[in-house]
Amino acid sequence: MAETIHVDIVSAEGEIFSGPARMVFAPASEGEVGIAPRHAPLLTLLKAGEVRVQTPDGEEHFFFVGGGALEIQPRKVTVLADTALRARDLDEAAALAAKQRAEEALREKVSKIEQAEALAELARAAAQLKVIERLRKLRG
Repeated sequence: MAETIHVDIVSAEGEIFSGPARMVFAPASEGEVGIAPRHAPLLTLLKAGEVRVQTPDGEEHFFFVGGGALEIQPRKVTVLADTALRARDLDEAAALAAKQRAEEALREKVSKIEQAEALAELARAAAQLKVIERLRKLRG
């Protein structure tokens, strides 16, 4: 049997996934990271994007995280997400509306704080739409 690593994906709303994996991919702040069993310890920030978990039976699970932290130990991966959803639960219409609101806010003359909030919202919406599109291609 292939070696595995335990994965926990949690957010403020609760645990979204817990189980063994052959491989995990996550959107670290400096780029995507691939995590296999016995990975070197690492603590890094996450940016909005897709977390992909490949289970020992070959199944893939897709999740959206809105940012957070990633802790990697040789036998355990913990994703502490600001927000986390199963990719299939993402709402494309809501993501498009959020993207449009953020773009409108950036066109207006707003304070630097409001501009930063709009940029963060735009990044989250764009990441959600990317995850939705990827899932659509996989199912297609």
